[in-house]
Amino acid sequence: MNTKRKILTLKKAAARRRIARLAGKKTVFTNGVFDLLHCGHVALLEKARSMGNILIVGVNTDASVRRFKGPARPLNRLRDRARVLAALEAVDMVVAFGRDTPYELLKVLKPDILVKGADYGAGQIVGREFAGRTVRAPLVKGISTTGLIERLKAEGFQHSLNRKGRFPV
Repeated sequence: MNTKRKILTLKKAAARRRIARLAGKKTVFTNGVFDLLHCGHVALLEKARSMGNILIVGVNTDASVRRFKGPARPLNRLRDRARVLAALEAVDMVVAFGRDTPYELLKVLKPDILVKGADYGAGQIVGREFAGRTVRAPLVKGISTTGLIERLKAEGFQHSLNRKGRFPV
C-alpha cells in the first residue's frame, strides 16, 4: 500500500468527495493535530469511520499548531503526521489546513457527518453549518498528547528533547 496517495490537496479531496456523493457514499470528516498518535486518536478515527463510507481527516500545518499549542509543538512535522494518519485503515484521505480552524475545508467538502471530540461543546464546533450532522465523540479518559508530553518530562525524558522542546528529527 502506498499511503502517500491518501494525502491530498483540498482540490483533489473535493473531487473525490464529489465522486463519492454521486455514488451515494456517506462522507465523514474530523480534524486535529495528531502529533503523537495515541489510543484516543485511534478511538476517534475508528468511531468517525464507523459512521460512513469515507473518512477525511483534516490535519493542522506546523505553523497553525505553533499558534495555538506554543513554540515547542508540533513534535512531529506535518508530512510525518499526515503519513502516519494515511497509514491507518480507518482513514481514506488526509488534507492539511493552515488556518486556525478547518472552516475552509468544511465549506468546500461539505461532509455528511462532522465528528469532533466531546471536549468541544456543540456550539464550539467550527464549520458545523456545512455538515449534514455533527457528532461529539467520547474521549478516552486520561489520554492526550499534552498529557503524554508532561508525563515524559516528569519521568526524565526531557534530555531527549532539543532546545526548542522538540524531539530531534
